[in-house]
Amino acid sequence: MSTDSRRSRSRTRRGRAFAVAFAAVLIGLVVVGGIGGVVAVAQGPRVTDVQVDPAAAVAASGSRVILTTTQSLETVDASQVSVEPATPFTVDTAGRSVGVRFTLPLRDDTDYRITVDGVSGLGAGPSSTLTETFRTPPLQAYLMQRGTPDGDTIFQTDLRGEAGLPVFVHPHIEDFRATANHLVISVRDGDTARVIITDPDGQNARDVALPGPGFVSNLQSADRGERIGFTFSDADLSAAGGRESRLFTVSAADDAPPTEVGLNGGDVRVADYRFVPDTDSMLVLTFDSRLLLTDAEGGNAAPLGSAVSIDGIARGSSVAIVERLEGIREIDLTDGSEQGLVQPVDPPGLAGRATPVPGTDAGTIRSFADISADGVSRSTTVAHVETDGTVRPLLEVPGSDTVLQTCVSPSGRYAAVLIAPRAVDNPFDRYQLPLPERLLTHLVEVDTGQEVVALQGFDLSWCQVPPQ
Repeated sequence: MSTDSRRSRSRTRRGRAFAVAFAAVLIGLVVVGGIGGVVAVAQGPRVTDVQVDPAAAVAASGSRVILTTTQSLETVDASQVSVEPATPFTVDTAGRSVGVRFTLPLRDDTDYRITVDGVSGLGAGPSSTLTETFRTPPLQAYLMQRGTPDGDTIFQTDLRGEAGLPVFVHPHIEDFRATANHLVISVRDGDTARVIITDPDGQNARDVALPGPGFVSNLQSADRGERIGFTFSDADLSAAGGRESRLFTVSAADDAPPTEVGLNGGDVRVADYRFVPDTDSMLVLTFDSRLLLTDAEGGNAAPLGSAVSIDGIARGSSVAIVERLEGIREIDLTDGSEQGLVQPVDPPGLAGRATPVPGTDAGTIRSFADISADGVSRSTTVAHVETDGTVRPLLEVPGSDTVLQTCVSPSGRYAAVLIAPRAVDNPFDRYQLPLPERLLTHLVEVDTGQEVVALQGFDLSWCQVPPQ
């Protein structure tokens, strides 16, 4: 036999052996893959990936936890989902993923657990239970102090006041607000008004193009996102004319100029306003006491009667608390229906404004002034008024001090109470938004009534409106 013939047979045998081996491996892979598929179906859907941003969940409503699984899913109903600690949420299903969206900001520094029961894949196979846990970070906030040795200063701080970091300094800061990704700061350079937008760390400052020389006031921010508003008056305002207290809105996310919110049918001067949470709408109170629900451009203003003041709209809510001549009312902005605000039971004094607490049936924060028969303030009680009228004291303020403002943290966990100590010898400064020179912001946990800290300064970034 020739050498070439023997080589040919050897190559043929090796080729057959390789083919047999390859076929065996291929069959093995198919079998393993089939078994794996059978096991996956037999076990039911399992979590392969989780998306969650705990820091964003603390700061604003609308954050989501997305659980991605091994199978395409049947639609998950909200009744199959539980969240601990309890918080309102919505549920959506898409392909292999189920998403849980929180309609309110979450509590800070808290462990959360999500459980989804009875999750089934499309087709056949058993159901399974999905679980995920995460912890939210401690809450951070911004606070302003006027007249520091370096100038008016905006600080970023924790809730203990032990990590204050100056982020923006200017000789004259009137007011500021924090949006999702920016600081918006109203300042004056001599007689010139400016509105400055910076990053959260105070860097990359740029100016908003104001309508002209004049005065900016009532700076406010939406409950989430980048929208802000302010009222503007011309510097040369006189009996001959000019713009006075006109409402403008602008996004801190771009360089577009502010848009005036047009209001027809009466006095267009704006006394107060609020952004309606999770919408493009605004609730506006004009100088002639008209209460209007409008969009950000004022094109479709719906009248809601007359009012004296707007107390607030809680985050995640469509119910506004307003004061009418006949008393304080709750107005559902989705349909215009209204009812009287629950009356406090055995109030410890004369009731002041009502600050709504985020959450379903969460009540309000109100101040009650104990005034003697001769008109002297003996004390002020800041309290949580529950939906049945029960009054639960949170902070006792001596009669020598003045409560200037109350506001509530995004999740409703804390109340911030702005106080001017010893009002008699605490003179006001000479700003366009005048305030006492010494100010303390007391933080109190609403559920327990425990005071967390007292911080020097005002304009805590939870407060979406200036002190009034």
